[in-house]
Amino acid sequence: MTKACMKTIHVHEAVGSVLCHDITRIVPGESKGPVFSKGHVVRPEDIKVLLEVGKEHLYVFEPLPGMVHENDAAARIVAATAGSNLTAGKPKEGRINLSAACDGLLKIDVPTLARINGLGEITVATLHSLQFVTKGRPVAGMRVVPLMIEEEKLRSMEEMVSHPVVEVLPLAHAKVGVVTTGSEVYYGRIQDAFGPVLRKKFAKLGSSVMGQTLTSDEVDMTAAAIVDFLHQGADMIVVTGGMSVDPDDRTPTAIRASGAEIVSYGAPVYPGAMFLLAHATGPRGRVPVLGLPGCVMYHKASIFDLVVPRLLAGLEVTAEDVAGMGHGGFCASCPECTYPICPFGK
Repeated sequence: MTKACMKTIHVHEAVGSVLCHDITRIVPGESKGPVFSKGHVVRPEDIKVLLEVGKEHLYVFEPLPGMVHENDAAARIVAATAGSNLTAGKPKEGRINLSAACDGLLKIDVPTLARINGLGEITVATLHSLQFVTKGRPVAGMRVVPLMIEEEKLRSMEEMVSHPVVEVLPLAHAKVGVVTTGSEVYYGRIQDAFGPVLRKKFAKLGSSVMGQTLTSDEVDMTAAAIVDFLHQGADMIVVTGGMSVDPDDRTPTAIRASGAEIVSYGAPVYPGAMFLLAHATGPRGRVPVLGLPGCVMYHKASIFDLVVPRLLAGLEVTAEDVAGMGHGGFCASCPECTYPICPFGK
């Protein structure tokens, strides 16, 4: 229960006080609506407006010691939980929203978020963690439920936070080598469609394709192309096609033959089940090597959109991480996606 009482004061004594109710202004024939809302903290410049709407006396909250106004409380929640690359808006109806200050990967400390919301009277809501967000996109909001909240409760919230609860990780500007497998493309029977799609996808994430090599289904040829991109200084290598169990699809074998260490083959994500993640070591150190199934070429969202932003943000993606993508890894290909926490970031 809010520890505050209500009192009546003269408008000239109201600066710094908190309004108990809305103040309405009526312009005959034009408009009617609140000029100040409940919870507004009266400022010196408000006095003239209050007198103009006929308010010489006001009902205001008189907080007891140890209570914090909702706007100040929201600001303290922001200070405690917000990490890097976020922009805080101004308080509106007691709530402050956070927006991405750059393109990047939204990272939420979900367990700490749950503990904060479990305190009661403090609320923090965010978008789904580990999704790509663009600069300016709102990613979180925070407020307290009562108009006034106990200082002690805010201190409890602050003490449980040891690192950012909400942050945006900028993505590296990677040089990507693309190896496109398949005799049908290599011998010119059909035109490659993977390359243009990948160039667009990586450009959206701030990276660029440094080159594309076409190979047949021969294991040695594909493995050599991977090694060549390693020596060219690629930050990431993607190998497209040839990921199924068909006897002519030998991409996983070629990735192993290149010397790359397999992290995970197969993912509980539809589309994207035949995905492979590996790491190879080149002159510039450890480089991720991805085997991309054909669905990446024609699906708007796929395993690509779950894994690649994490790698570009510098996060380690383990076999356990890939296994965990099964929760939310089913895309129903809705004509218009309305699911609020779609992991594919639609």
